[in-house]
Amino acid sequence: MMPSSRAEQALLNLLRPGTRAYLSAGSAEPAALARLLSVDPQRLDGVTISGSFVPGVNTTDYAALHPGARMETLLMLPTARESLKAGRIDILPMSYTGYAAHLQRLPSDLAIVQVSPPDAAGRCHLGPASDFAPLVWSSAATRIAFVNPDLPAAPGSHALPFAEIDLAIECDGAAIVLPPARPSGVLDTIAGHVAALVADGDAVQTGLGGAPAAALAAMTGHRNLVIHSGMVSDEYRTLAQAGALAPTGHRTGMALGSASFYDWLAAADGLEFVPTPLTHGAPAIAALPRFIAINSALEVDLFGQANLEWRSGELVSGMGGAPDFAGHARLSNGGRSVIALPAATRTVSRIVPRIMAPTVSLPRNTVDIVVTEHGVAHIRDLGMERRAQALIGIAAPEHRDALQEAWQGLRDAI
Repeated sequence: MMPSSRAEQALLNLLRPGTRAYLSAGSAEPAALARLLSVDPQRLDGVTISGSFVPGVNTTDYAALHPGARMETLLMLPTARESLKAGRIDILPMSYTGYAAHLQRLPSDLAIVQVSPPDAAGRCHLGPASDFAPLVWSSAATRIAFVNPDLPAAPGSHALPFAEIDLAIECDGAAIVLPPARPSGVLDTIAGHVAALVADGDAVQTGLGGAPAAALAAMTGHRNLVIHSGMVSDEYRTLAQAGALAPTGHRTGMALGSASFYDWLAAADGLEFVPTPLTHGAPAIAALPRFIAINSALEVDLFGQANLEWRSGELVSGMGGAPDFAGHARLSNGGRSVIALPAATRTVSRIVPRIMAPTVSLPRNTVDIVVTEHGVAHIRDLGMERRAQALIGIAAPEHRDALQEAWQGLRDAI
């Protein structure tokens, strides 16, 4: 490797107007790049940064560093609201498999990743994130790696030959962490309902959000569970240490959790880090018996549709991987799709008459079960009337009369 300062300058020289650069995100985003670009933001003029950035985890708005910069991502970042209003950020209306195909259709000029130093075999591990980088790496015109000795790497993480790196930049710094979810009585109740839906030996996926995380943590009494998910966090360790997991067969695209979780993961066997098509893709899920997808939503309507993206008309997230997991769950023998969410905020029901947001994230044919703290609605095999009544039955009691009245109006208008 050339001296770090020379390598950093070489990277900056590669950023020219019209450049399209893929950047590893989630727990693998190299903090050194944001520091470098903040000192010389002019380099981003006319450059598009693309990555699967995670709200609340990745906080750098690259489009804000220069008026001519652009950024594309799947999920809305709270820190990027002004850039969105200015038209410098594209929130792609794609699921994870859609984004994987998008990256392969539009080869990147630069692939920028973060890796551990080469091992004895000359291979550098991608550390806690292998979801999209391996897909971009082979087709990118120039391949750049921030080599970080502090990057956590599990035994099953994806590795790249050091010889394939066109430009290696030495850096340091801990991986991005996600603090464990705060305890909540409501979430604990929801978790108990969801855990009761899972049988020993099931294949389990959980998405972002407090309810799915709490549900996974509540499965310590289960045995031989197989984790097949886009992301794993501290709850994976909880299950492993409780003896709830099968010895092998676990797959994920990314680890995102506490520093102590990363330390534990570095010595843990049985978890394979694979690209998105092998976690979210239809063939991979169809091959798993009894796959149960557990995700959350901002609201669910009486038709069984779910909104994962909009709050009070404002875009706050994106579809993420939920459409893949929910949609493909029925391809699995015994597969199911679960949406778990609190029944209400302090004043507003999250079971609503119908989705009024600009878009629907999950159509009604991909939601099988809805869970709140007030119970479980098995809606997969129900027609409109029975499905609406089942969902009203798990809404917050103080909102049920209003929901019933609204449903009467909707039914009369059909």
